[in-house]
Amino acid sequence: MFFRPCVHTVGRYSRARVPGLLSSLFFYRSCNNVLTNSLPTVTTAGRVSRYGYICRRSSTSAAERGVFLPFALTCRRNIHSIHEDEKKLERWKKIEESHPLDELVLDSVVKVFSNSTEYSKSKPWKTLDQKSSRGTGFAIAGRKILTNAHVVMAMNDHTFVDVKRHGSQIKYKAKVQKISHECDLAILEIDSDEFWKGMNPLELGDIPPLQEVVSVVGGENICITKGLVLRVETRIYDYSDSDLLSIQIDATINDENSGGPVIMGNKVVGVVYEIGFVIPTPIIKHFITSVQESRQYSCFGSLDLSYQSLENVQIRNHFKMSHEMTGILINKINSSSGAYKILRKDDIILAIDGVPIGNDEKVPFQNKRRIDFSYLVSMKKPGEKALVKVLRNGKEYEYNISLKPVKPNFTVQQFYNVPSYYIFGGFVFVPLTKTYLDSEHHQVKISERLADDINEGYQSLYGAQVEKVNGVEVKNLKHLCELIEECSTEDLRLEFKNHKVLVLNYESAKKATLQILERHKIKSVISKDICLPMLLDDPFKDNKINLLPWSVLPLMFDFS
Repeated sequence: MFFRPCVHTVGRYSRARVPGLLSSLFFYRSCNNVLTNSLPTVTTAGRVSRYGYICRRSSTSAAERGVFLPFALTCRRNIHSIHEDEKKLERWKKIEESHPLDELVLDSVVKVFSNSTEYSKSKPWKTLDQKSSRGTGFAIAGRKILTNAHVVMAMNDHTFVDVKRHGSQIKYKAKVQKISHECDLAILEIDSDEFWKGMNPLELGDIPPLQEVVSVVGGENICITKGLVLRVETRIYDYSDSDLLSIQIDATINDENSGGPVIMGNKVVGVVYEIGFVIPTPIIKHFITSVQESRQYSCFGSLDLSYQSLENVQIRNHFKMSHEMTGILINKINSSSGAYKILRKDDIILAIDGVPIGNDEKVPFQNKRRIDFSYLVSMKKPGEKALVKVLRNGKEYEYNISLKPVKPNFTVQQFYNVPSYYIFGGFVFVPLTKTYLDSEHHQVKISERLADDINEGYQSLYGAQVEKVNGVEVKNLKHLCELIEECSTEDLRLEFKNHKVLVLNYESAKKATLQILERHKIKSVISKDICLPMLLDDPFKDNKINLLPWSVLPLMFDFS
């Protein structure tokens, strides 16, 4: 009598194959079975609800109901008992009792289709095969559509975006008006009265409380899923490495939900950007207001320094901090920082804009929560000032620091700029890590060897990192170009980090470079973003390459 209901339960509700069922089911009275409790568990909210229903309908005793479910093992997986899943049952009860979402919201949600072409990393002047992506977007004030930056993958003029309304088969051409890969948001414009007919913008709300029910709208057929708010904290956005405010939820989300609204009540509280994570409205509002005020891509401020926590009492005593003082220790200030030559290594940052920083690097947030202090800085715009209070040699000082933009990583940079490159002697030089070309040091490597007699025998230099040109240490790609273009010796000598050496006859290499460009149909020896002093005022004027005397005549290609 006991065995049959259990088999029925496992077969119908676990949805697991049950090979050797007699050997995989154990019915013990003890809930401390070492074998079963050590096995991985499989439970979904739907199954939990059904388990509760089964046990209520079962004729077994209460003791039996608390015994057989924990030890019904199918395919080496342990099914939770009702007792273990009381919290999940409460969760789903809360979701089931939440108010249904107004279906008019669906009319403001659209599907986004994007086709984009990336540049080759080894041959940066060439584009690769077209890639397609899909996501979700929604209407905001001003006849705009808000979505994720990674959905549209905007890369100069190599991206084509279409949108489609819920329940419609018609695709409308969209233009990427503004984009910020740092916070993974983009604003689209659709120049069509027909598209906007009957579509109402969704209103932006505030950060939702923890454990509140929210609805995620989007996906292939613009569906609705619900879940709870789990945490609100700063988090490194995987796409850009930016440390910004984020919300974690447990609603079911797939890739095509990206860019879709997360709604509580009748207001948007966030935008889906990763599975389980949401961009909160403070970030969204900051992005929208920033792009309206400035043409800058980056709209988040940064102190651009490294630091450490001061949770150990001994290090606090070493830096003469009183018992009431809390803060963080500066380890390094980058030369691009607005605090460079103002703050110093070993300064203790006690507060920013009057908000004290804890020894754990956190500051007070909503409802007695604490959040990483970087939130205070990132929510300011580049160029704004932050009042920084520091402890230096036992004395307190205050400084108004002008904030710089958050530095985009390489992935983000490739969308804002055509990849940088320089070709000489058939060797293609590219940045190993692309940062600001005019102010930052970065490494340079050989990404490709365009085969020619001039570079025969140097195949092993592929991927090698350049250290010196004619004995001068290379700072960045622009500097390497200058050193090669200004070479006054018969031989050009390059030294690499792997201790290998490249030697080319300079004049022969110059002539070979022109032949290589013509053979491979390459328009320029240098990318447009690198402007050298030896170049004429506008080397790309009228789409013509206009380089220095040695190459100006043979390279006057007309691309119009």
